[in-house]
Order: sequence, then structure tokens, then C-alpha cells
Amino acid sequence: MREEIQAHNSVLELIGDTPLIKLNNIAAKMKGNYFAKVEAFNPGHSTKDRIALYIIEQAEKKGILKPGDTIIETTSGNTGFSIAMVSIIKGYKCILAVSSKSSNDKIDMLKTMGAKVYVCPANVSADDSRSYYQVAKRLHEETKGSVYINQYFNELNMDAHYYSTGPEIWNQTKGKITHLVACSGTGGTISGTARFLKEQNPDVKVIGIDAFGSVLKKYHETREFDTNEIYPYRIEGLGKNLIPTATDFNSIDDFIKVTDESSAHTARELAKTEGLFVGYTSGAAMQGLKQLEEAGEFTSKSNIVVIFPDHGSRYMSKVFSDDWMNQQGFFDAKTEDVRAIEYIK
Repeated sequence: MREEIQAHNSVLELIGDTPLIKLNNIAAKMKGNYFAKVEAFNPGHSTKDRIALYIIEQAEKKGILKPGDTIIETTSGNTGFSIAMVSIIKGYKCILAVSSKSSNDKIDMLKTMGAKVYVCPANVSADDSRSYYQVAKRLHEETKGSVYINQYFNELNMDAHYYSTGPEIWNQTKGKITHLVACSGTGGTISGTARFLKEQNPDVKVIGIDAFGSVLKKYHETREFDTNEIYPYRIEGLGKNLIPTATDFNSIDDFIKVTDESSAHTARELAKTEGLFVGYTSGAAMQGLKQLEEAGEFTSKSNIVVIFPDHGSRYMSKVFSDDWMNQQGFFDAKTEDVRAIEYIK
């Protein structure tokens, strides 16, 4: 009798159950035990696969999405890719409003996945008619038979991680996790994961990573939306110029801010020290860990889990491009010249 062929029915069955990987070299001189939840192992190479599949399937169950409908979303790139991927398998059309801050690599990937892409200026207010928030809303109003995912203001964003990422981390650490560190953009990843972990153990400390130029850290501390905090920054998928309702600020204990430059260098350092080719936002998460350790946040008994949200291939024209790093002024006399290519003539 022949054994059955071992195969998945589609890439959607590969979403979730991403590995927890111990960080060794980069954390060698740091107090505590450090583990990375590497979301690049999802088929769409980011944590956004989780919310794309979960929200779409919830919409199907409620009868909101019907065959042949169009899915519309606002995205910095990763959510768009995940939605496009799920749409292909399930037979939906996909329209995406993307920030101009998104790398060309991301935008090209979205087009390759069959999505109609609208690139919107990044450095405008959220209520500007040209912002990707407003463009997505307009497209939804104009497109018959469309569903707007609206990840920034969709409670299901948190639920996706409450039911997947949180339980995975709890089980992988055997309940020994003491700290969760994650970047906050829409807030769904950190909030949903934090809610689950704190239900298991209220003493688990949750720290969000924010960007300079974003309002999230100050809002968490004061509940004040301060427009004076807002200015352009380069990191994608991190921080916000509005307050997403998909962020549960009560489940987050603290925030720490990181710079564009330090995060870029740390992303490159992760590749060189751990063999982890992860994205700009992952570099920001690791940079936040470094700053927290320097501030005395952890002890030798701490078990810290950091979420690395996506893959480095999304940033080849940015943090992994020497030319881009030079253009941003991120290389100077104190920085090792990383050019390692020699052309033989």
C-alpha cells in the first residue's frame, strides 16, 4: 500500500507556527536570555500573513465577503503582500493604497502578486485626501462589492495574534517568558500577543518599540495626541501619526524609541552575527532590546522574546543598499565600510 503524498493544499496552511530562535552572538554581552520569534518563516515572509488570513476568513464567515469581491487595504507593504497572497488563493481582487515611504522592493512585489497599487505621499497628515488612509476609504466607496480591511481600526487585527502568536510564544517558552518586546505600528501584533500572555501570567512585561517622529510613546504615557511629536522618519511599519484603535495601550507596559540610523545598522548586524536576514523593523526591535538592556531592564534570569516581523528581502534598496545608507548619511568615519565587493578587471 502506497503512503500518501505529504503536501499542503496551499501556502495558506503554512501561516503561523513560526520558530523561536535563540540569539547568541549579538546578545553575548547582554544580561538575560534572548529569543527571536522570526515571522519571516511565514509564506508571505511577514507577521501580516496572520491578520490577512484571519480577517478575510472572519469576513467570509459573516457573509461580508462573497466570491468575486474586491479587498481594499492601507499598507506599508507587508499587509498588502499578505492580502494579495490570500486573495489569489481565495479568488478575490485586491486594491492597495501604499505609502511612498515603502521600499520599491515592496511595491514591485505587490504588483507581482496581482494587486492594483496606489502609491500615496507619506509625509501628509492622516486626514489629507492624498494620504493612504483617505485614498483607501475613497476607493472602497467607489468600488462596488468591496471590503476595506482597515487594519489600523479593526479589532480583528488584535484577535489574530491573540489566537495565534500569543499561544505559540507561551508554548514555545513553556510559560517561562518574562518580557515581550515588539514594534508597534497598527498595534495588532503587540496588543493581541500581550493580551494572551498577560492572561497566562500578569507579570509578563510588554515593551513596545516606537520611532522618533511617531506619537505612540507619548500617547501611551499621557493619553495626549501631540502633533508636535510628528515629523518624517524612515523606518517602515513602525510608529504612527495617528492613534490606531487596533492598539490596546493598557496591555503595553512601556515604550522605547529608536532612531532610523541605529535600527538600520542593527538590521545589518543581525545578518552578520546571527545569520538572520530580517527587515528594517526587526533591526528596530533588536536596537530597542539593546537600549533596554543598557538601561538595566533585564537580569540574568530574564527570558526575553522579541518579534522580528519580516524578511530582509523587502529592504534591498534601503538598509541593505550601501548607496542608500550613504545617501541617508548613515555611514561616517566611525562606521565600518561594509563594501565587500571587488570587481576584477
